[in-house]
Order: sequence, then C-alpha cells, then structure tokens
Amino acid sequence: MTENLFDLSGKVAVVTGASRGLGQYLGRALARSGADLVITSRRLDNLREFQTEIEALGRRAFPLELDLREEKSIQAAAAAASAHYGKIDILVNNAGCNVREPALHVTWEDWNLVLDTNLRGSFFVAQAFARGMVERGYGRIINIGSVTSVFGYAGIAPYCASRGGIKQLTMSLADEWGVHGVTVNCLAPGWFRTKQNMALFENKAWVDYLTDRIPLKRPGHPDDLSGAVVFLASDASSYITGQTLLVDGGISTGATRATA
Repeated sequence: MTENLFDLSGKVAVVTGASRGLGQYLGRALARSGADLVITSRRLDNLREFQTEIEALGRRAFPLELDLREEKSIQAAAAAASAHYGKIDILVNNAGCNVREPALHVTWEDWNLVLDTNLRGSFFVAQAFARGMVERGYGRIINIGSVTSVFGYAGIAPYCASRGGIKQLTMSLADEWGVHGVTVNCLAPGWFRTKQNMALFENKAWVDYLTDRIPLKRPGHPDDLSGAVVFLASDASSYITGQTLLVDGGISTGATRATA
C-alpha cells in the first residue's frame, strides 16, 4: 500500500459510456490521480476528442466500441482491454440510458431498452472484467447508480427499477467476489445536469423546487463526483464493499423546507 492512499499510478481503469457527460468527468478524475484508461462508447468516433484530452494529461487512453445490449460486444471489449494493457484494475460501470414517460405510456420496448442497458448490461460488463480481477486477486468495481437507487420518481419507472437493481446487484457481487480481493460499490449521484436530463433543467420553476429540497441548496456539478470515484477506486476504500455512496447534496435525507 502506498503512502498516498488515493494514488492510482500503475492502475488501469475502464470507464464505460465515456463519450460524454458524467463518464468523462469520472475518467478525468481517475486519470488525474494516475490511472491509465480504457474508454468505451457505442461509436469510436465519439471517443477521439476525449482520448486526446486524457493523453494530454500524460496518461494512456485506449478507446473501444461497446454496446451493453450485445453480449458479443461486451466479451470482445473485455478481451481487447485486457490484451492491450495486460490487466484491468478498476471498472467504472457508467454507461446507461433513460426513457421519460408516464408509467401508463411505457412500452414493452421502452422497458427492455432501459433494463437491458442499465441492469443486464452492467451485470455482464462486471462479469466480463471481474474474471481477470478474480484471477489476480485484486479489483475495484464501481457501479454507477443514482439517487433513484433509493428513491422513486414519477415518469421514469423503468429507470428507477434499473437503478434500484444496481444497488442490489452491487451487494450481491460484493458478497461473492470479496473473498477474491474484489470490492464492488455503487456510486449514486443525485441531481446533476447532463444531456440526458437537460430538458428538466431548462424549467426554472422545477430547478427552484429541486434546489429548495437539497440541503446544500444547489444541484450537483460533475466535479463533485471526482473525489468519490477516486476514493472508491483507490486503496483508501480497501475495506469498503457492497455500499452505496450517495453524492446528492443531501436530497436523500428526504427533508423539506419548514413552512412555519
């Protein structure tokens, strides 16, 4: 163990869904702490700019195509990543999607898209990369959940189901793989402005309502996740597994402003 428990030098981290948004912020944080990266997207072209950015930091970045809804794509990406670096130490299971519809309007296809991507896909990505971790006796798996891993919200029933599943999946994998030196935790962001939810943040009344319910009185900025992801990826969290770390400004306390 190094003197700097948060140092990721010599480690290799996979970040799925790294073509935009939170995935890129998570990847930057790991790279700045010393990790080399495998970055994935459904299209390689979407990774070129981010690859250049990571390499400008002095770290290596290996781009790969990955479609979470295709088993062959998952297996191929895991094999290519391991062959390229010789090992994978950290997996940030970030890629996902959402469908915003009232529950009465959700279609069979909507449900399958969200659950197959967010839950089934995350499991099989974890399984594919964990094989090498188990063999080596070391690994850090960080499943990206959401405040909806513990809360339910109207209009996103499939998403809530998938993120609740991620929390339970995290605990199961932690119990199974802990004996092999692999920790599995869930990093659960609260309300962050991303391309996925940009329409909500364009509604000032909704933003004001949301902010009033957050004890820290602001939505999250992606950089607010940097310390948490490095912590869970590093030796600083070596005795932490099966946990859900909410980075949500306190909204999960369920508190509301007093009216009296």
